[in-house]
Amino acid sequence: MKSLSEKVAAIASSATMDIADQAKRMAREGIDVISLSIGEPDFDTPSHIKDACCAALARGETHYAPSNGIPELIQAISEKCRKENGFSCRPEEVIATCGAKHAIYLAMEAVINAGEEAILIDPAWVSYEPCIQMAGGRVRHYSLNPKTFQVDDTLAEKISQKTRMIVVNTPSNPAGTVFNTTSLSLVADLCEDYDLIALSDEIYEKLVYEKEHISLATIGDMVHRTITINGFSKAYAMTGWRLGYSIAPLEITRQMLKVQQHSVSHPTTFVMWGGVAALKGDQACVNQMRTEFDARRKFLMAELPAMGFEAAPMEGAFYSWIRVPGDDMEIARRWLEYAHVAVTPGSVFYAPGWIRLSYATALPRLREAMTRIANQSEGSD
Repeated sequence: MKSLSEKVAAIASSATMDIADQAKRMAREGIDVISLSIGEPDFDTPSHIKDACCAALARGETHYAPSNGIPELIQAISEKCRKENGFSCRPEEVIATCGAKHAIYLAMEAVINAGEEAILIDPAWVSYEPCIQMAGGRVRHYSLNPKTFQVDDTLAEKISQKTRMIVVNTPSNPAGTVFNTTSLSLVADLCEDYDLIALSDEIYEKLVYEKEHISLATIGDMVHRTITINGFSKAYAMTGWRLGYSIAPLEITRQMLKVQQHSVSHPTTFVMWGGVAALKGDQACVNQMRTEFDARRKFLMAELPAMGFEAAPMEGAFYSWIRVPGDDMEIARRWLEYAHVAVTPGSVFYAPGWIRLSYATALPRLREAMTRIANQSEGSD
C-alpha cells in the first residue's frame, strides 16, 4: 500500500477519548471504574428538548436543510447572542454545526494558511492543535501564570510575522478558570494592534460560579474580528446530539460555510429542532444542572486541599485542575490501574505536573473517588 497522508499521520489521537475508552474497557471487564476523565454532563437531556426532536422526526423533518442550519435555529441563536452575550449578529453570520468541535475545525480551515501560526493559551484543550495542523498551520504555546491563570503582557512575546490567530477558551477546559476583563482586553488589544483573528470558545459559558462570563466579542471592536464558538453539549447535556454553532464576521462565515457544505452539509435536520427548544424553552433545567455542579465543586474545593493538592481557581465548567508531585502521566496511570479512578494527565493539555478531574459525576461517586485516590496515594508513599 502506498503511504497515507503525512499530515494526518503527524496528528495524535485524542488523549481524553483514549483514556475514556480504556476506562470503559475496564468497566466491561467488571472493574468498578469511576471516570473523572471526560467532559460529559452526567444528566439526561431535558425532556422538552427530546420531545421537540421527536416531534420534528414524526412530522417528517428528515430531509436536507440549508447548509448553515434551519432558519428557526439560526434566528434563535442570533436572539440568544444579543440578549445573553451582549453583542449583535446577523443571521447570515451564524452557522449551525455538527458540534462546537466541528465549528472550530471549520474556523481553522477558513482562516489559517499553510505555515501560518495560531497562539494557544496553555493549558489548552487537546483538539485545538490538531485542528490547526489539519489546516496546515502551526502552534505557538503561551503558558498562563500558574498562580493567577490570567493573561499578562508576556503574551505579546509569542506574536510573530506569521501569527494569524489567538485561541481563547473561557471558562477553561481543562483549568476550570474564567478570564477577567483585563485578560480579554489584553487579547483584544493584541488582535487589533497586529490585525489578528480571535477564536473564542465559550462552550462552558452557562457553567460559571461566583463570577461573570464575558464574551470576547464585546470587548472594544472585537465583534469584527472574533469567531465565537458555542454549542449545546455542556449546558443542555446534549453531547451525543452533535450540535454547535459559530458566529463570525460575514467574510469568515462564508469561508467556513464552504467547508461545511463540502464535508457534512449541515447538522442532522431533526436534531436542530431540539436546539431551537433548548434556546427558546424554559432555562430552569440549566440552572438545576449548574446548581448540582456547584455542590460538587464546593465539595472538591474543601476536599482537595485537605488531601494536600493545590488546585486552580474553580470558577467555571466542571473541572478541577490540580498540581501533582511527580510525573502526571504516571500518576494518572497508577490511579486508573490501582485506584480504578480515571483522570486526565495535564501533559495532554501541554501542562505537565497537573491533572484534570471532571466533576461531572454524582456526588456519592465523587466522594468515593477521592477516598480511593487518598488511599492509593498513601499506599504509594
